[in-house]
Amino acid sequence: MKIVLTEHGFPNIDQERALFAAAGHELIVAQCKTPAELIPFCRDADALLVQWASITRELIATLDKCKVIVRYGIGFDSVDLQAAGERKIPVCNVPDYCIDEVSDHALALALALARQIPQTDAAVRAGTWKIMPPSPFAAFRDLTFATAGFGRIARSVLTRARVFGFKLAAYDPFVDDATFAAAGVRKLGAAELLREADILSLHLPLTEETKYFLNRDSLATMRKDAIIVNTARGALIDTSALATALTQRAIGGAGLDVFETEPLAADHPLRHTPNTLLTSHTAWYSGGSVPELQRKSAEAVLAGLRGGALANVVNQRFFPNANPSSP
Repeated sequence: MKIVLTEHGFPNIDQERALFAAAGHELIVAQCKTPAELIPFCRDADALLVQWASITRELIATLDKCKVIVRYGIGFDSVDLQAAGERKIPVCNVPDYCIDEVSDHALALALALARQIPQTDAAVRAGTWKIMPPSPFAAFRDLTFATAGFGRIARSVLTRARVFGFKLAAYDPFVDDATFAAAGVRKLGAAELLREADILSLHLPLTEETKYFLNRDSLATMRKDAIIVNTARGALIDTSALATALTQRAIGGAGLDVFETEPLAADHPLRHTPNTLLTSHTAWYSGGSVPELQRKSAEAVLAGLRGGALANVVNQRFFPNANPSSP
């Protein structure tokens, strides 16, 4: 069968080639991102393996043989799930890699901002030496560390936050009360989350309902010294509204690893906002996470081609017998 890898930025794809060759399949590497470029490669593909390319309705309509689409990574908003489901093509992601890496990164951003480390570092470099921080801040034991979402990564972040003595809370309408209680995490509604979080770490999938989860109105309901961390999807935040709130000191700080448009535009106001840490979508990375992602993605493709039970189907409503993906 023919597998098309739409594009990739890995040092090599030796794992994928070996796994597919052992199963007797052909791998075509297109190195294209746009639907128009990809259609000639994908029309007769039995499977698509995707990193960043947009898999649109236009492209999906040309897939005559495709049995599965697999996205390298956790996010899946680059694939039109509705169009794929209508064509009976399951779409799978890899939600169970880089859990530790993203959790560590989210907590690192939160801790640095909560202790005002970037601001203090900048003051020392500028020649100011004070044994008091730039602004007053509370001890971790007096702060509520909350997550929007209570999936794999959110729970891992909160497990780490517990060690530092934070009070723990989360919002997730799809998780039952018993699961929260077993984890020792207070369950909040959306309005409570915004009102009570001293540190808010976002761990939601990007859907029509969650886009701009943080916007001008919701940001206005948060504490003025609240810290926001986003290692999930860039469009969970209206970053123009966030930049305004940070500039006006209506929000205490932000640590962002993902952005609605990447790379972040040279003239984006976030580049100049106070109390802000920006990283370039690196939260997922470690020396071990890259080969793990590649292997698990290739294995998902092979499972799809075999026609058996699939794990981590993100358009699961079209496939009632498939196992849904867990964030």
